[in-house]
Amino acid sequence: MGFPGSESITGEEVLELECDILVPAALENQITLANASRVKAKIVAEAANGPTTPGADAILYEKGILVLPDILANAGGVTVSYFEWVQDLQELFWDEDEVNRKLEKIMVKAFADVHSTANKYKVDMRTGAYILAIDRVATATRSRGIWP
Repeated sequence: MGFPGSESITGEEVLELECDILVPAALENQITLANASRVKAKIVAEAANGPTTPGADAILYEKGILVLPDILANAGGVTVSYFEWVQDLQELFWDEDEVNRKLEKIMVKAFADVHSTANKYKVDMRTGAYILAIDRVATATRSRGIWP
């Protein structure tokens, strides 16, 4: 279609190619009940918001495909925004290497915590992330009370 010696394929076909890591990065609801059984990736790293439907999530989990849910995979950008806010409040600014070190530490721990929770409850990573989040909110509410 546009590159000599190449073949055009549809967006749907891209999702079903043999690959190690599939990164749905643009649209919601791309991996669905209709196509989840044909996904061949070992890992689905969700860069878009909500690219996998709940039914498809279950199929991918049963197939042993690791899904890095959007709420975890996209957390780096939110974390760096938080870093910017903290630096502005303190009028103290970090260089890029320090930001990357701090971000890596947080993201590695976040992945480990979600993965551990998912394994503990024998659920997929998205459900593990939800369990962990709800537990953290409940713990904070118990220790701090409801405010205001």
